[in-house]
Amino acid sequence: MSSALLRILLVLCFFTPILQKSDGQFEEWCIADEQTPDGELQVALDWACGKGGADCSKLKLNQPCYFPNTLKAHASYAFNDYYQKFKHKGATCYFNSAAMITDLDPSHHSCNFESRT
Repeated sequence: MSSALLRILLVLCFFTPILQKSDGQFEEWCIADEQTPDGELQVALDWACGKGGADCSKLKLNQPCYFPNTLKAHASYAFNDYYQKFKHKGATCYFNSAAMITDLDPSHHSCNFESRT
């Protein structure tokens, strides 16, 4: 086996367990797409926190996900909450093209973005 191939295999063996949960499934989060205009993000955020059924209580003042107080940060939290709650019922991370899937945990400080499989 060539040394380059061996290095690639070693790297894959090192990083794969980091991305996988203990049950063998990969973690993923739904976040706001940075390319989405603010107006579209706001409409999607309003839907997620309203009819969508996301729990947006942590986005209120003095709650763990209020800061950073930006539309993108709040939309990301709401999109992920909705997606994690309802993906087992067929929900997607779409929000009219305002969101995207990531395998990088967007949690920050005391704001925890859940990842359910």
